[in-house]
Amino acid sequence: MRIGTWNIAGRWSEHHRALLVEADCDVWLLTEVNERTSLPGYALHLSQSLMAPRRRWAGIASRLLMASSPDPHPASAQVSIGATTYVSSILPWRSCGSDSPWVGDRHVDKTSNAVDDLLLRLRVADSLVWGGDWNHALVGKEYAGSIGGRRAILAALESLGLEATTAVLPHRTEGLFTIDHLAVPAGLPSRAWRIVASHEGKRLSDHDAYVVEVSL
Repeated sequence: MRIGTWNIAGRWSEHHRALLVEADCDVWLLTEVNERTSLPGYALHLSQSLMAPRRRWAGIASRLLMASSPDPHPASAQVSIGATTYVSSILPWRSCGSDSPWVGDRHVDKTSNAVDDLLLRLRVADSLVWGGDWNHALVGKEYAGSIGGRRAILAALESLGLEATTAVLPHRTEGLFTIDHLAVPAGLPSRAWRIVASHEGKRLSDHDAYVVEVSL
């Protein structure tokens, strides 16, 4: 099974489509998804809530038969594919403010509250893949989130029996680690890599894409 995640930054073009298709993923956990997004051979499920005009918080594209589920959080999307639940999430970033869907004054509180809401719904999944733009590096310097937020995410992964195979992959900024993640059941053989999101030297998004191959 090949699974990818990419924050498209609300953009869409033939070059975005080409990157997604050429990566040859079975499932994409997308964030900041333009409502014009479409992929040949894939079904697409988008979160209900808008992040901005014509931009959904999250979406999941699958070329396997999938069943849509209610959003486990306004900034997340969820589907079932076979016996596995897939969830794509945006988590709070340092300057996100306290408007909906975030709850709390401090960044760590917003992150902890969002993660707790997700845990209430994700703990019931027998098999789970969780990813998206978590706005936290899980190792090294913390530059987009908070150390307290990172602790909340790591504790959630342990509680769910998941391992973020992307944790040590690089961010597009040299010396930093990615804030976009894919977490799969711990202990499964897997490999992960980054796809630079650009075309002819022009960035397609301010995030790179990340892919994991795993035997579920």
